Amino acid sequence: YHAYYAEDPNEKKIYLTFDAGYENGYTNLLLDTLKKHNAPANFFVVKSYIENNKDLVNRMVKEGHLVCNHSKSHVSMASIDNIDKFNEEILSTAKAYKEVTGKEMPKYFRPPMGKFSERSLKYTQDLGYSTIFWSFAYVVWYDSNQPRTHPGAIVLLHSNSQTNAEILDEVLTHWEEEGYTIKSLDYLTNKKTS
Repeated sequence: YHAYYAEDPNEKKIYLTFDAGYENGYTNLLLDTLKKHNAPANFFVVKSYIENNKDLVNRMVKEGHLVCNHSKSHVSMASIDNIDKFNEEILSTAKAYKEVTGKEMPKYFRPPMGKFSERSLKYTQDLGYSTIFWSFAYVVWYDSNQPRTHPGAIVLLHSNSQTNAEILDEVLTHWEEEGYTIKSLDYLTNKKTS
């Protein structure tokens, strides 16, 4: 169903993704840090985020990041059995993106809360989207039990997290020193299809 959670474990590549349900004042700092490191990121946003943060969304696009689909209302896509309602969750978000940026939204979808079913993966694929999960999630409330970086990691962070914003420069510096390269999801999916 064109779903991904990790990439080639033999390549020191990392795919940096941020989920954005609402703005908390940290995204400009994240974008400044990404620019400093020349690191592309992939932001998964809900429809209201696009509508309420037009300048940020346009900055993301202008600076070479992918702004991707995280649904209209952040519901469990696995719980939706009505195909029209399911499609509305994705298509209305893509429409809002086009209205704000004048561009087509990249065809990457992250299911809210990571909840999915075989049916939801199929519906997503039928809309032409790849589903993007993660293999590494930084969870602020785990002080000592953080996951380990690995080649091919799809990393999940949150743009509304003060901690994520504060640690990003240090984390990117560490990954660079370890020989990792940050890549866009376009690299991941083009590699799989070529």
